[in-house]
Amino acid sequence: MSDILIVDDERDIRELIADILRDEGFQTRVAANSDEAVAALNAEPPGLMILDIWLKDSRMDGIEILKSVKRNNPDVPVVIISGHGNIEIAVAAIKQGAYDFIEKPFNIDQLMVVINRAMETSRLRRENTSLRRRDIASAEMLGNSASFKRLRDQLDKVAKSNARVLLAGEPGAGKELAARYIHQQSARAEAPFVTVPCATIEPDRMEEVLFGRESPERGIEPGLLEQAHGGVIYFDEVADMPLGTQPKILRVLTEQQFARAGGSDRVRVDLRVISSTNRDLPAEISAGRFRQELFDRLNVVPVVVPSLAERREDIALLARHFIDAFHRSQNLPARPLPEETVAALQTMRWPGNVRQLRNVIERVLILAEDAGPIRPAELEPQGATPDNGEALALGPQMTALALREARELFEREYLLAQINRFGGNISRTAQFVGMERSALHRKLKSLGVVGGMRVEEEMAAG
Repeated sequence: MSDILIVDDERDIRELIADILRDEGFQTRVAANSDEAVAALNAEPPGLMILDIWLKDSRMDGIEILKSVKRNNPDVPVVIISGHGNIEIAVAAIKQGAYDFIEKPFNIDQLMVVINRAMETSRLRRENTSLRRRDIASAEMLGNSASFKRLRDQLDKVAKSNARVLLAGEPGAGKELAARYIHQQSARAEAPFVTVPCATIEPDRMEEVLFGRESPERGIEPGLLEQAHGGVIYFDEVADMPLGTQPKILRVLTEQQFARAGGSDRVRVDLRVISSTNRDLPAEISAGRFRQELFDRLNVVPVVVPSLAERREDIALLARHFIDAFHRSQNLPARPLPEETVAALQTMRWPGNVRQLRNVIERVLILAEDAGPIRPAELEPQGATPDNGEALALGPQMTALALREARELFEREYLLAQINRFGGNISRTAQFVGMERSALHRKLKSLGVVGGMRVEEEMAAG
């Protein structure tokens, strides 16, 4: 959680606010004058600044500090503290970019309402900025596997239209990256791409965050829908959208207009809608947690983003790209990735998919003792583990068998693991295990390995 910087020349006031906020779980810093405030900003921009209008014996007053913050740290919300006689100045500060103002003497409940809203605004701004600047995630769109090529072909076709898209797939598989790819390849590429993190916005704040608000004191505060005008609004994990908000979003999709909270004027927007989910939405509908009408509106073009298990042959390409990306962005060692380590990566389970692979590579590079090749043993402490469906059972099941039966079991499990590793490609499997393709076919048939449509098809073709 980012901290809150409190700037007030009255020690009692700044310490009181700091104590209240710390009791609520926030981290705080304090500054008594403009020089201390500027130094604190330069050291580390806070998540939020609480700023007194008048700062006795300071080189800059609150308005000047506000202008500096809006110029150099525009993503930092500023809440103005104002005495009763300074309300007009505080309102002027709002027009110059302040988030809100609190009148002295302040009510603690009112203070916390404003602080919580401002901190959520700060978090959303940081999140969107981070997403815009993050380039390492682009590696998730790399791949040569058949399943990845099918996905990219689908996305290329979808990008040419303005249709709503619903991306389904496991966590970390690259759904948001697929959404950004659609945006980048579309006619709206120069327009905004705005993410709505449905799982992290407080339900009672969702509508204000989406639709914005307006008031005589604070003017107009555009919501995410308005910010996305002309571009793409991306509902990340749409299944987490509050049930009460869903019919209002449905109305926006139908009418392409809405009213801000506290306002009466209708705001017209031109939006393309892309959504994602890792849940079974029909099951959510049956359970009464998602509206059928909204699903029908969002699910015009359904696209499934494959898991990493469905594109294991892409793992080496992705891992090497992450190594290069972390070397360039963080100056981590560009360690070689030998084939034995690639084989280990390809036979591991990846419940977190491409995101988890990226995290594993980053951890291995950070903890590296030298710049030598990455060894398979370095992968073990991470949550990615050998796939139980591919791992050879060496317990009582194996030891109870006669040698011939144990050997057959070993060969069967070993060959299944290699076939899965190479995505069902018999030719590549045969090359890796050192067998002729026809000999591998015969061996698989003798072991009764006929499961898996891709294997059967290639065997038939052979």
